Amino acid sequence: MINLLKSIKRRDPAANNLLEIVFLYSGFHAIIIYRIANLLWMLKLKFIAKFLSFLGRILTGIEIHPAAKIGNNMFIDHGHGVVIGETSEIGDNVLIYHGVTLGGNSLEKGKRHPTVGNNVIIGAGAKILGPLIIGDSARVGANAVVTKSVEAKTTVMGIPAKVIIKNKNNKEKYFTAYGTPTEIDVKKTSAVKSLSKKIKKRKV
Repeated sequence: MINLLKSIKRRDPAANNLLEIVFLYSGFHAIIIYRIANLLWMLKLKFIAKFLSFLGRILTGIEIHPAAKIGNNMFIDHGHGVVIGETSEIGDNVLIYHGVTLGGNSLEKGKRHPTVGNNVIIGAGAKILGPLIIGDSARVGANAVVTKSVEAKTTVMGIPAKVIIKNKNNKEKYFTAYGTPTEIDVKKTSAVKSLSKKIKKRKV
């Protein structure tokens, strides 16, 4: 638990101390509740596990199925609206923001939710659907809708999510806020250019 608290403090500049995280961070509370529910699930006490998960959803606004497999030091920043499905698998040191869904796209039994690698960042509102794989150190941008696997160390954005091609001016960063790079080059359309000119004229 101490390692989890320290890892949260490292990744959240708003956290002043560990005590603050223990009492005020719903993402931390959700993980603690999940760990207990997951233990109960493995002991075949499925109804109790699901009931505890239900209480956790009411208290934190975060829904984690007790059968999901979650590695060490996962941090859910800001909390509310996160849904992690039954057959989801999540690696170590994953950072998830509010509004994220790791969902299924089938009614069939078996593996139907995503597998997320280590050191992944998933931006606010992102939807990752189906039994696909998000590779180690990948970045999923805010509000992206991911329906295909993402290779390791790549960044995807948009609906549907597409890989962002980096140029030589983009620097590799361990941390990308909300999984969304802000230094990418975007080609200006004629409409954007026209709007830019109007704004400049108004300033003059």
